Amino acid sequence: MIRVSSVNKPSIPCILSMTESDFPRIIENEDGLDDERQLFDWAKSHEVRLKALLAEAGAILFRGFPVTTAAHFDAFASAFSYDEFTYADSLSNAVRVNLTPRVFTANEAPAEVEIYLHHEMAQTPISPEKLFFCCLQPAESGGATPLCRSDWLWSEFQAQHPPWAEQFRALGLRYRMEMPAEDNAGSGQGRSWASTLSAQTRAAAEEKLIKLGYRWQWQQDGGLVTQTPVLPAVKRLSGGAESFYNQVLAANLGWQSAAREGQPPVTFGDESLIPSAAIEVLIELAKRFTQPLAWQKGDIALVDNHRVMHGRYPYRGNTNRQVVVCLAREAAND
Repeated sequence: MIRVSSVNKPSIPCILSMTESDFPRIIENEDGLDDERQLFDWAKSHEVRLKALLAEAGAILFRGFPVTTAAHFDAFASAFSYDEFTYADSLSNAVRVNLTPRVFTANEAPAEVEIYLHHEMAQTPISPEKLFFCCLQPAESGGATPLCRSDWLWSEFQAQHPPWAEQFRALGLRYRMEMPAEDNAGSGQGRSWASTLSAQTRAAAEEKLIKLGYRWQWQQDGGLVTQTPVLPAVKRLSGGAESFYNQVLAANLGWQSAAREGQPPVTFGDESLIPSAAIEVLIELAKRFTQPLAWQKGDIALVDNHRVMHGRYPYRGNTNRQVVVCLAREAAND
């Protein structure tokens, strides 16, 4: 039991040992916090414990708390001493809509489009370390957010297939991505090159690409195809564990527009092909370590982006599903 003062606050259960059934961890509003000020104070006073819990659990679901608007969600996220990671500053290739300076829609792709498991922006040199999600309105049917422990997946993959694992570790990855001339909200990767690169001219875009170490080719339709420098396929986590931190699953399952002229959306760093059999093994292993998060209105999920992949299942119904997100990085002095 955590000792608290002033307002009654929910306790945070201790973790004895992590198993697949414990993922994600759930904290409920058992003591009845009923306004955003109480919620902010509670989160701020328990920040150290919550961060420790996140490092162990990979994801925390806060359920039943007083969150009904993007502003409430913004206030909750601001209780944590993370640095902001705004949509404008990111290289995200998804079309999103800002609701507050730090809160924006998770993805504007149509309801029938599945967004496959991925680490947020792992295909770019700069990515957020923490993700806050908030469900302002669940879908009538479907629309769950699958969460997958990439550290568990990587541990199992290494044990089963050491040669493949060594290829990923030694060679790293290169990603091939297409940026359209104009935003295309009908695609999960429809953000225009001007928005992605914060550049209004081709010259400015090329200057940014040079700094990033990208290769590029302009298309006749005004779009842009880029290839990243070599990026790691595996990330070392605090405590010494490792995570399969990349976009191999999402790229091979969902990045249709990136594969022009038979070019795969992701290769090893030396531009050799990733064995299709290895990809199939990874897809099956991911199923084992994935738990779908079925949203309830007002839910908040805090996710360790380095440890956990996420996605979005298709949904249907007349209700407009609204899940919003706030991205964050560890503070520079942490």
